[in-house]
Amino acid sequence: MKTNPKIVISGGGTGGHIFPAIAIADALKRKFPEADILFIGAQGRMEMERVPKAGYPIEGLWISGFTKDLRALSLPFKLISSLTKARRILKNFQPDVVIGVGGFASGPTLKAANWLGIPTVIQEQNSYPGKTNRNVGQKAKAICVAYDHMEQWFPAERIHLTGNPLRANIAASGTREEAAAYFHVDAKKPVVLLVGGSQGALGINKGISAQLNLFKDNDLQLIWQTGKTYITQAQEEVKALDLGDKVKPTVFIDRMDLAYTLADVVISRAGAMSISELALVQKPVIFVPLPTAAEDHQTKNAQRLVDAEAALMVRNVETETELVPTLLKLVNDPIKQEKMKVNIGKFARPNAAEDIVQIIVNSFSLVD
Repeated sequence: MKTNPKIVISGGGTGGHIFPAIAIADALKRKFPEADILFIGAQGRMEMERVPKAGYPIEGLWISGFTKDLRALSLPFKLISSLTKARRILKNFQPDVVIGVGGFASGPTLKAANWLGIPTVIQEQNSYPGKTNRNVGQKAKAICVAYDHMEQWFPAERIHLTGNPLRANIAASGTREEAAAYFHVDAKKPVVLLVGGSQGALGINKGISAQLNLFKDNDLQLIWQTGKTYITQAQEEVKALDLGDKVKPTVFIDRMDLAYTLADVVISRAGAMSISELALVQKPVIFVPLPTAAEDHQTKNAQRLVDAEAALMVRNVETETELVPTLLKLVNDPIKQEKMKVNIGKFARPNAAEDIVQIIVNSFSLVD
């Protein structure tokens, strides 16, 4: 086996694409410390900042998604530019394999790899694949997925059920008492964790705000990741209702490991990575899918778990009337909570990154 394989990883745009990509790169480095890994992302997107912080070089393509305004006129030029640059990068770097994780940059990069005869693999996070992966997946030699029944989109003989690679240090850690002290709540009382993503989630925030008084009435505590745009309103609402000892709004939660340790029930969007994390830590969860997600894939993700009695779901348009009542019913039903913990745990794939690396080793000729 080569001690220094050359690997390109392409994609990004959101944390749901970037975190798996970095997790795969880290797993490759653990197996091949001398591996030469290059990322290809989209200019101006978050991967251009997050990937270098993780210690990897990255090249940027001039590419974006389809829009319905005048910016759409530049899309053909962006595609030509991205394909040309991706082809040049790959010819110069000469990778052994190209890995696509979805997102704007992934399509041009994998198409260029196909033209150059470079073997490719894709990692699909969602139960309903995005257009990019559905397209390039037809020529990929391995397709690593997080859900079963993906044969309707990809060649069955090339599908590998691996799960989603997770960011480091996400598993629950510490004792409940340590976690309670960190968040300044009472370890002896129920705790709800609300995570709407790194930017918050307006629909979920409004749903909580609409019936925030019920947290006091039911002696229930809330760790509330609001995002930047809602934090001031949330703080004002907490102060007006005198909920400072029960409701803890914060822009962002740095110690998700402690948050998961403490949470009795979680409210979350239904992005693929959120689902994978919640399956790993086995928490009862109420999903509120983002309705504007591409092709409504978050609803499809959540429905898979609802059908398996592993989660509950509240539609975004119903949060102000249904979210808190659904939450209270679940908090007061420990039998249902335990059943959901067991069932969501069946979706966990803690060794996903290592499994993907082994598939790459087995599928491609990384030999001297």
